[in-house]
Amino acid sequence: MENWIIASLPAIVKVVLSIVAIYIIMILLIRISGLRTFAKMSSIDFASTIAIGSVLAAVVMNNNQSIFKGATALAGIVLFQKSFAYLVRKFSFFKNMATNDPKLLMKDGVILYENLEQTNIGKGDLIAKLREANVLNFSEVHAVVLESTGDMSVLHSSDKNLQSDLLYGVSE
Repeated sequence: MENWIIASLPAIVKVVLSIVAIYIIMILLIRISGLRTFAKMSSIDFASTIAIGSVLAAVVMNNNQSIFKGATALAGIVLFQKSFAYLVRKFSFFKNMATNDPKLLMKDGVILYENLEQTNIGKGDLIAKLREANVLNFSEVHAVVLESTGDMSVLHSSDKNLQSDLLYGVSE
């Protein structure tokens, strides 16, 4: 039975060498595929980031996983992500099928409760984001948008003018 507190020197050496090797491979993949690899621009990007972390951990911690197998899995995830991003960018029907449009949660200081319900966002979560954005009064809020990534963007100012292009692609 494996000891839970200490590890043998060969096991520690294997972990360290695996870390170095898999991170070198990951750096090469990122250089080839671009910075979007870790961008959170869509739910697929987020899922890809989680999957990459899982593969990295599996290769480093699991004695049954080879570095080649991990590199293949990483390359596959990155290739899928790039293919997905290309399809979304080039084909509107694929974009409509595979991604969510940003959703307006608040407009001109008014909370859109129906949209909160549709997106499964609680009023408390919305208010927390307003506090995080240093909003002092609802009247300062031009818009709160639930982005396709799941992030909330708070557009606020004492200036009453909101450039309409900032709400491009946002459904009301």
